[in-house]
Amino acid sequence: MPRHRESRILPYTADLMFQIVSDVEKYPEFLPWVTGLKIVRRVSDTVFDAEMRVGFAGLNERYISRVTLDPVAHTVDVVKTEGGPFRQLENRWRFTPTSESQCKVEFSIAFEFRSMLLNMVAGKAFEVVMGQMAGAFETRARKLSRKTIT
Repeated sequence: MPRHRESRILPYTADLMFQIVSDVEKYPEFLPWVTGLKIVRRVSDTVFDAEMRVGFAGLNERYISRVTLDPVAHTVDVVKTEGGPFRQLENRWRFTPTSESQCKVEFSIAFEFRSMLLNMVAGKAFEVVMGQMAGAFETRARKLSRKTIT
């Protein structure tokens, strides 16, 4: 199963980054390929199921994931539970303060498509997709904090 890990120091607080990643229903406003997202079931204040709709090159899919938030540890865990093109999909965000105004962002993802063809194609495009996704979250943080990255 393909895995990817990424770590960056960003000039934003861990609280802000946690807030952005936790606010999943806003994803269609700034994440490429996310065409819709809604919370379909709340298990608790920090655990919910979310249906994500994604579209790319004429393909449209939807799947449901269990999202677990830990505001104290500044972590967000996501596990696909039903539907969509994935056999498995898990990702984790962790935000660690490094100063009053910046944090270390760690992101890991593991996925496997149901289709072997999609697995082969995704492997080649994966780095581009991850870069665009990371850039979208950084742009969102910059907009919400009104900071400029230097």
